[in-house]
Amino acid sequence: MAMALRRVRVAEKYGKSYLCLLQTVFVAETELLLPVKDISHFLMQDIAFLSGGRGKDNAWIITFPENCNFRCIPEEVIAKVLTYLTSIARQNGSDSRFTIILDRRLDTWSSLKISLQKISASFPGNLHLVLVLRPTSFLQRTFTDIGFRFSQEDFMLKLPVVMLSSVSDLLAYIDDKQLTPELGGTLQYCHSEWIIFRNAIENFALTVKEMAQMLQSFGTELAETELPDDIPSIEEILAVRAERYHLLKDDITAVTKEGKILLTNLEVPDTEEAVSSRLERRQQITGDWQTINKLLTQVRDMEIAFDGFWEKHQLKMEQYLQLWKFEQDFQELVTEIEFLLNQQAELADVTGNIAQVKQKIKKLENLDENSQDLLAKARFVVLHGHRLAANHHYALDLICQRCNELRYLSDILVNEIKAKRIHLSRTFKMHKLLQQARQCCDEGECLLANQEIDKFQSKEDAQKALQDIEHFLEMAVPFINYDPETLQYEFDVMLSPELKVQMQTIQLKLEHIRSIFENQQAGFRNLRDKHVRPIPFVVPTPENLIRSRAPFFSSKHGKKTWRQNQSNLKIEVVHDCREQRSSGQSPSLDDANSLDVLKNHVLNELIQTERVYVRELFTVLLGYRAEMDNPEMFDLMPPLLRNKKDILFGNMAEIYEFHNSIFMSSLENCTNAPERVGSCFLERKDDFQMYAKYCQNKPRSETIWKKYSECAFFQECQRKLKHRLGLDSYLLKPVQRITKYQLLLKELLKYSKDCEGSAQLKEALDTMLDLLKSVNDSMHQIAINGYIGNLNELGKMIMQGGFSVWIGHRKGATKMKDFARFKPMQRHLFLYEKAIVFCKRRVESGEGADRYPSYSFKHCLKMDEVGVTEYVKGDNRKFEIWYGGKEEVYIVQAPNVDVKMSWVKEIRNVLLKQQELMTVKKQKQQNQLTEQDQLSPQQNDGDPCRRWLSYFDEATMQMASSSFLPAPQPIWKKYYSKDVQPK
Repeated sequence: MAMALRRVRVAEKYGKSYLCLLQTVFVAETELLLPVKDISHFLMQDIAFLSGGRGKDNAWIITFPENCNFRCIPEEVIAKVLTYLTSIARQNGSDSRFTIILDRRLDTWSSLKISLQKISASFPGNLHLVLVLRPTSFLQRTFTDIGFRFSQEDFMLKLPVVMLSSVSDLLAYIDDKQLTPELGGTLQYCHSEWIIFRNAIENFALTVKEMAQMLQSFGTELAETELPDDIPSIEEILAVRAERYHLLKDDITAVTKEGKILLTNLEVPDTEEAVSSRLERRQQITGDWQTINKLLTQVRDMEIAFDGFWEKHQLKMEQYLQLWKFEQDFQELVTEIEFLLNQQAELADVTGNIAQVKQKIKKLENLDENSQDLLAKARFVVLHGHRLAANHHYALDLICQRCNELRYLSDILVNEIKAKRIHLSRTFKMHKLLQQARQCCDEGECLLANQEIDKFQSKEDAQKALQDIEHFLEMAVPFINYDPETLQYEFDVMLSPELKVQMQTIQLKLEHIRSIFENQQAGFRNLRDKHVRPIPFVVPTPENLIRSRAPFFSSKHGKKTWRQNQSNLKIEVVHDCREQRSSGQSPSLDDANSLDVLKNHVLNELIQTERVYVRELFTVLLGYRAEMDNPEMFDLMPPLLRNKKDILFGNMAEIYEFHNSIFMSSLENCTNAPERVGSCFLERKDDFQMYAKYCQNKPRSETIWKKYSECAFFQECQRKLKHRLGLDSYLLKPVQRITKYQLLLKELLKYSKDCEGSAQLKEALDTMLDLLKSVNDSMHQIAINGYIGNLNELGKMIMQGGFSVWIGHRKGATKMKDFARFKPMQRHLFLYEKAIVFCKRRVESGEGADRYPSYSFKHCLKMDEVGVTEYVKGDNRKFEIWYGGKEEVYIVQAPNVDVKMSWVKEIRNVLLKQQELMTVKKQKQQNQLTEQDQLSPQQNDGDPCRRWLSYFDEATMQMASSSFLPAPQPIWKKYYSKDVQPK
């Protein structure tokens, strides 16, 4: 079912609508350089405003009204205001030229000059013209004329300035409909209302952008989230997504309503009184109206694309759910059909009497009745599959395949039941024929018993008896003349040995009766013809008649096996070594503090527990494993369990042989020499690797045990051994023992400091700890699924552990999937000598899932192209692993700082070892080149360039071998980053 129900990936199935949605999302992401909320307090100071009017040359008009505080306003504030106003104008029209009206009628020449200078320094756009309403007072107007005449060249180089004496002079450049009332025009403009409208417009644009991001996030989630493998969870996810879709639709409706309200407020009512004002304000509101209308259009496009995307997504999800339900119904029907097929197969045995055959026919009828309901369900499921196919389901091929399989199984079930009915009917007829033959035998015996000689003294009685005999012989001849081959051909059934024995017995019995009747028939003829007393015949007893059946029922008497002769053998297992120690001689209280006494105490415990361990292994191997080969126990054992012996016990026999023959005797030799214990472990450290094989097989062994733990075989073995615990407890003994060694070695080392053999004890302890780590790592390594290749080729596993990982790309375009991933990925990292392997730990349910994890391979980084950065800004638990010249960067977060530092240290050690290997390799190559040069000294001496290059290469390699210089170093050097302390 895993291959049949592949995950429905939205981006793969209907990516066109999804891309359309993303395009509309990015179109909606338009924003100003400066939001109005950031400079609204500057705009309220009446520095400048954009009324919406245009000059006769179609340039936008920016008005600087009378402002006595203008000279105190910083240039930065003026620059921000002008930048914002020009950006609005550029959005509302393609013409980016500007005309400035500087109203300084009530100001002075010095203030006017400062204003022109600030405008010249702060204006960000294409300034077409500056119209200055000069001061109206006589004195300031004179100063202005004189000052401007002397400064005209400076201003004209920077600003196209035109000095105007009155408002009426503006009409030569600007129509009065494009001027505000204070400048003698009719264009209605309120600066405070304009700021309010700008706030509303930009807030609306921000709302549209946030809506676009929400749609994008929701679409990405739909496209990348994997669906679960059970129908209730799928239905729950679909319901949650549908609810979120309706909430998003409500948000889109609210945004659309808000935009329409803004459009309504920007429009002038269409009344006769407002016609003139509408014409005057049309130019003013056109830009804002177009902005809102454009945003509304984008919202509508997003909604249309989102609805199309959702419809296709919902269709695929519904089809996915339909496929799961169809597959579930299919699997249930297949299971039920196979169950009925197995039941009818059990009726194939034709042994037994006629009552048993009749009972089998009755069972077959009940089976046929049950199959009718099942076949009706199968037809309904096939019809359902045809409907799904007719609706253009995406898994059309799979559905058609399942329908064909269901029809095929249904036909097999019908044909098997039909064939079984015919077979049982013919078998029943065969038994009926045998029953008639038995009745014929009984009638013959009864007829012989009633034909006594005294009853046939007359000729008529003899004639009557002769007719009875002839009638019986006529009736018995068909049964006598039948042979098994003829019956098998006639009834088209395979005769069982029991039926053949019954037929032979009946035929033999009828043959005896017929021979007696033929002899008696001759006597009765003589009696009838001559009326002579016939010779009496003896009716054969049933014992004599059935003597020929004896070989078919002879019992076989076998001899008792060696296991039965050893049934009185009692195996005693010592379960607690501490009881033995307590029953023996205990050290005196005076010697309790002596290190030698404590050391001997620990050594005694090591040896005693080793003996108990070996004895328990022997008990399990003899009482369980050997019994699986005992024919007398086959009846208690499931057939499928007989071939699982090697999986259930693993290499326990190999472990027992090692401890019983080698290791236990070595430990016993250390009884009076504790200093030799460390050497005892070190000399056999390679033999302890057999525990890795046993631990790796342990998950498979536990699977077998869970499946067959309740069978009578294991219960009988446990009863014979008189074990209080089941077999699973004893199968755990090797795992417990290998972990117990390091604890005992620690205790022994604790009381052996500065003593002879302490160094060997320390090395033995490290060896056993390394063995435990190796076994643990191998258990994790065999749980990796999906890696193409041999993991052993990556070298020795150094470390492994779980981390949070973020992936970034320093070069190239960022993928949408990476852009949408805000949460870290949970990955299990395996550090080898040649690579770092990233895996995902699979969450599995059931007993033992935590003890035996499972990993899915994701990707692998070769160490010759890996670099590491110890410190990452923001979290001291993070470090970077970068790959391929920082094209891919993996930010790894450890559970704590200690774990991080140990990983960084080990990665550096691997990289340093690689550098050393590359340096040695380079040195060997240089030595080879030197030898070649020595073979041809004349050529080298004659060529000064060659001598110089040889000297350069040798010097370079010496420098490279002594430091991390960027010379001809191995590739990893350019990927190695020194630690950078966080700021």
